[in-house]
Amino acid sequence: MAKAIYKKKIKPVILITNDDGVSAPGIKALVQAVKDLGKVVVVAPDKPQSGMGHAITIGHPLRLSSVEIFDEVEAYQCSGTPVDCVKLAVDKVLHRKPDICLSGINHGANHSINVIYSGTMSAALEASIESIPSIGFSLLDYSIEADMSGAAYYARLLVKQLLGKKINKHLCLNVNVPPAPKELLKGLKLCRQAYAKYEERFDERNDPHGKKYYWLTGEFQNFDKGKDTDVWALEHNFISVVPVQFDLTNYELKARLQKVITSKL
Repeated sequence: MAKAIYKKKIKPVILITNDDGVSAPGIKALVQAVKDLGKVVVVAPDKPQSGMGHAITIGHPLRLSSVEIFDEVEAYQCSGTPVDCVKLAVDKVLHRKPDICLSGINHGANHSINVIYSGTMSAALEASIESIPSIGFSLLDYSIEADMSGAAYYARLLVKQLLGKKINKHLCLNVNVPPAPKELLKGLKLCRQAYAKYEERFDERNDPHGKKYYWLTGEFQNFDKGKDTDVWALEHNFISVVPVQFDLTNYELKARLQKVITSKL
């Protein structure tokens, strides 16, 4: 009788990073939510890096060291930015591209214009640039004691769905979760990015030595009344899911400019 041959199923490799730092509650909740879905490896900043955008470290050395923060999960802290973490993870930790990269769960909003400034989403976009499908998760609650249960539940749901399908290697999703109890969340909703931004100002203050300094403040203003936007979804207790890309070309405007800008005088 021929012996049965069993092919061992290879677990997908899941890279997890963030911009709040390797010890933030959000990344711990994300690791816990997905750690049974594959081989999870964490590479995250050793300190908060919020608002870093797509910054990379080029002027001084990067440090990378292992940490024991997550039960039975390989983890490293990096002295650089969230984008540095993704680059180092691929080149020096995994020595390969992971099957998916997850960034978050961020403490605070990354909807609308926030995606431009976000270290969380820049890490996800860096993975997308490197042909690694990615998702950035954010909870609209800045508190260090924020309830992550709803965000973690839907993060697991989305990751499980995507791992079971053949997906575009440049997929990058910006997922934001409203600050509502899990039982009040209405589910995932595909959206577009709203036209909204901060109406900013700089408060002028004096330090104890009498020298001036400035503190950025402002209020978030939504100028988009569409019901298909991330802002609308979040205001109505949906989890917004916005597909984003690193190609910033405005193709509609490019087509119109073809009739205006010519190669000859």
